[in-house]
Amino acid sequence: MWPALLTLLPNLLDKILPDKGAADAAKLELLKMAQSGELAQLQANTDLAKGQMEINKVEAASSSLFVAGWRPFVGWICACAIGFKYIGGPLLVMICAALGHDIDLPDIDTADLWPLLAGLLGLGGLRTIEKVKGAA
Repeated sequence: MWPALLTLLPNLLDKILPDKGAADAAKLELLKMAQSGELAQLQANTDLAKGQMEINKVEAASSSLFVAGWRPFVGWICACAIGFKYIGGPLLVMICAALGHDIDLPDIDTADLWPLLAGLLGLGGLRTIEKVKGAA
């Protein structure tokens, strides 16, 4: 919303406010409001990532397999499915073809696995940290 307003409102302010100083002051206030909104959103994203990191620490420290073991389990399932899709499956097809057998493997749709694996690896939080540190 802000980018659209920032392109339209300065021209509108120039027409509404004939005094150049008043128009410039209003434009500056508009920019401040846009920046504070973006900074508030960035702070909310950072707080969310920090909260998730604390939850991850508590889960990892648990002695229960059902609490601490679900992330590795889901990670291994994703890794096995992706590994079979890109390495194991084609290799199996080539070996069977060399032996004279024609096999048709089921197609594994990995489109749903990549976001899940990225979330498990914490790649979404890294982007937020880069933005906070000004590296992005």
